[in-house]
Amino acid sequence: QVQLVESGGGSVQAGGSLRLSCAASGRTFNSYAMGWFRQGPGKEREFVAGLSRSGGNTLYADSVKGRFTISRDNAKNTVYLQMNSLKPEDTAVYYCAATSPYSAYPGVRPYQYDYWGQGTQVTVSS
Repeated sequence: QVQLVESGGGSVQAGGSLRLSCAASGRTFNSYAMGWFRQGPGKEREFVAGLSRSGGNTLYADSVKGRFTISRDNAKNTVYLQMNSLKPEDTAVYYCAATSPYSAYPGVRPYQYDYWGQGTQVTVSS
């Protein structure tokens, strides 16, 4: 099992940057592929970025490609989402998620993830 807690959200002007952190507890953390999702007001939860359990493969939504970077530090049991060149449309609650142990690579659908954090709010103003 794994428990996830996000942090690092806040308010920023368009063009600014934020780094989100996802602190994980559980002795099998490094066996999970990880992902970041977001959900804006009245919208469906959507995939943002994913990272393989090895940390060597990444996947990004087209809307954030080139601006966001996902990474993990297994020694610290932490996954990060570096967000640069933020846009107002990036405003959402951001969630960290973990797949099941047999999933080496992240999926892009919420149902493919077994564990979720509580979310952290990111607000980008113009």
